[in-house]
Amino acid sequence: MQKKEYLHFWKKENQFGRINNLSKMNDELIKEVLKKSKTIAMVGVSSIKEEDPLNIKRRPSTIVMKYLQEFGYRVIPINPFSAGKKIYGETILSGLEKIKISIDIVDVFRPSKEAAIFAKKTFEIGAKVIWLQYGIENEEAKKIANSKNIIYIANKCIKQEYQRLFLKVSPVFPALKN
Repeated sequence: MQKKEYLHFWKKENQFGRINNLSKMNDELIKEVLKKSKTIAMVGVSSIKEEDPLNIKRRPSTIVMKYLQEFGYRVIPINPFSAGKKIYGETILSGLEKIKISIDIVDVFRPSKEAAIFAKKTFEIGAKVIWLQYGIENEEAKKIANSKNIIYIANKCIKQEYQRLFLKVSPVFPALKN
């Protein structure tokens, strides 16, 4: 059988994401989370660099941030290396503890090994959901979330889930209109 090269980015052990201890997708839980949530702290958003604004717009974190804003979410960008800069009308903060408003979801665009730190901080700021983007999973973060009664969603793109569940489309990027 010939190898499917285009699937090289999929993690074989977890192609469909995980939510808490459920092995099967729980679309109703994700739908409820997305319906009830209004504010999202997005950890790992990159700022738009002055020297090359076109390149940065292709980064997944900025694409997802802009998309969620277009559907009514307030997205607070978190990145200690870009603190104080503006992106899509929001000032980038250095850490979750700097947020002055109530947060519903902490959405993480950082390596899996850092997820446990963000699970602890999710609890500290009173958020009810930690969402680890596609390709990010961490057992310790899962244990922390479960012990603190925080919804743990891992290895899923919040933008793609919104599209799939509410818009009934499945493209990675929004369909182009003629």
